[in-house]
Amino acid sequence: MDRQTEFVLRTIEERDIRFVRLWFTDVLGMLKSVSVAPAELESAFTEGIGFDGSAIEGFARVHESDMLAKPDPSTFALLPLRGEGPGVARMFCDITMPDGSPSYADPRHVLKRILNKAGDMGFTFYTHPEIEFFLFKDQPARGQKPVPVDEVGYFDHAPNGAGQDFRRAAITQLEQMGISVEYSHHEGAPGQQEIDLRYADALTTADNIMTFRLIVKEVALEQGTYATFMPKPFEEHPGSGMHTHVSLFEGDRNAFFDASGQYHLSKVGRSFIAGLLKHAPEITAVTNQWVNSYKRLIGGGEAPAYVCWGHNNRSALIRVPMYKPNKGTSTRVEMRSIDAACNPYLAFAVVLAAGLKGIEEGYELPAGAEDDVWSLTEAERHSLGIDPLPTSLSRAIAAMEDSELVAETLGEHVFDFFLRNKRAEWAAYRRQVTEFELNRYLPVL
Repeated sequence: MDRQTEFVLRTIEERDIRFVRLWFTDVLGMLKSVSVAPAELESAFTEGIGFDGSAIEGFARVHESDMLAKPDPSTFALLPLRGEGPGVARMFCDITMPDGSPSYADPRHVLKRILNKAGDMGFTFYTHPEIEFFLFKDQPARGQKPVPVDEVGYFDHAPNGAGQDFRRAAITQLEQMGISVEYSHHEGAPGQQEIDLRYADALTTADNIMTFRLIVKEVALEQGTYATFMPKPFEEHPGSGMHTHVSLFEGDRNAFFDASGQYHLSKVGRSFIAGLLKHAPEITAVTNQWVNSYKRLIGGGEAPAYVCWGHNNRSALIRVPMYKPNKGTSTRVEMRSIDAACNPYLAFAVVLAAGLKGIEEGYELPAGAEDDVWSLTEAERHSLGIDPLPTSLSRAIAAMEDSELVAETLGEHVFDFFLRNKRAEWAAYRRQVTEFELNRYLPVL
């Protein structure tokens, strides 16, 4: 038994923890949970908790359904207490087959596999997400327009503001669980909030995002409001993204930093960006997996709709920030297309795979776009070699179908299931699309 496992078992006893929730996600990124009694936890560490994989979205067929959830002791955290009830803790799990081999359907394993590849190349992958979401006064009924909790805008500080009270409560709970928050503020649309998590390795960040989404929804319910990570709930307001800053480190050295390079970008950094640009269309179905995701991408409001990069250009798909030009460790790349409704494990996996491909193949970075890409004409964008991102889930699926990079990164099972599920989602959308959506979106979708 390693020290971390011993620490978990000792903490559970000392803190009188009565329930331990074991978490994992399905292929679509939905959180799953099973609670175990503390007395069963030691055997869970060594043997795992058995469950029916065929009942989990995308995990297994009926005749190969037996799977095990093995808790990762490094993810142990106490959940914030509600009232006087007994203590509750949670851990994320790795999913294995009965013989102990990793499950080919486990999104956490998909990310671990590409992180191992990066490690073999000498890199550690760090991510820093800026997570946007909306707060409504209540859950909107089907067909009804949501009502935001406020009518304020970007960085506004309103007296007795519902948003700032909410953010304070949510951040308090996140920090109680050891999840560090860097910034928080009101975003541009009514009821829209942003909370930025501090940078961490990609696996930790993905775990933190899953925890974040649950905490945000639970705090909203406690306060009598409703939180949603839906990318585009309002046609007339900007949508919610998850702008993600990424960087590669070689030990303590930022592999993206070169003091003599343009914007302090190294050759590794430039090739990484080139990989993201080249493979952007084929990874978009993973980073933006819902029909609604594309209403954000084609809806303006600084949402990236074109494959280009720029320095401090928020209309570009890839932005190179320069907030701290003399601090090498801060050199990073911001991917602006990802939304917070994605499966973070799969999204980070394909982003890293695309960047590593650019490094391996020595991709050359094209010229950056310094103008507002949205304001350019189609002819101007064409002359600059700027192509559009897929404008619908169906087009993103088509781009993904022939992608060797995405198929290799996700693995055959996840790749095939993901495509089948998204095709079915698109077909269902087309069958029930409203007249408004037909006129507004389908001409470009």
